Amino acid sequence: MQFQVPQFIEVENKIIGPLTMKQFIYLAAAGAFSFIFYFILEVWLWFILTAIIGGVAVSLAFIKYNGQPLPKIIMAAFGFFWKPKFFLWQRLEEKRTVSVEQERKILGKFFAETPSVKKLWQDLMTTKNPIPKRERGLGVPFLGKQAKERFQLFRKATGEREIARRVDYR
Repeated sequence: MQFQVPQFIEVENKIIGPLTMKQFIYLAAAGAFSFIFYFILEVWLWFILTAIIGGVAVSLAFIKYNGQPLPKIIMAAFGFFWKPKFFLWQRLEEKRTVSVEQERKILGKFFAETPSVKKLWQDLMTTKNPIPKRERGLGVPFLGKQAKERFQLFRKATGEREIARRVDYR
């Protein structure tokens, strides 16, 4: 059994000409108020009021921002300003009391284990011997022998195989 799945459900149906029902109601209400005010107010005041009401009605009927109609945005704004705000998370501050002597011992122990940056820099600039656990010795090229080159096989994104020279910077 096949079922027809509705599509374009976000698009409102055009009821009256090129207008949806909501658009027609906004424009018809503005027209009705303008018609009533024509008989109640003077012409210059009626003209100004009709321009204002007509502008509001056209903006409510046709303006969309980020795909949302203007009346929905206005209702969300009023809801945001009038509803009470409820914040669930509030940070609890922990009070720690640590003596200065304890902090000095902890920091002294930490800095005693770390090597001096100035000494490392001086050793890198002046010494010919490798720094233990930091560098490898040069050794082989200075004995008249060339270092053996390494090659590695790899696949490109297209699937082709290619051989490339491997360079180790250790």
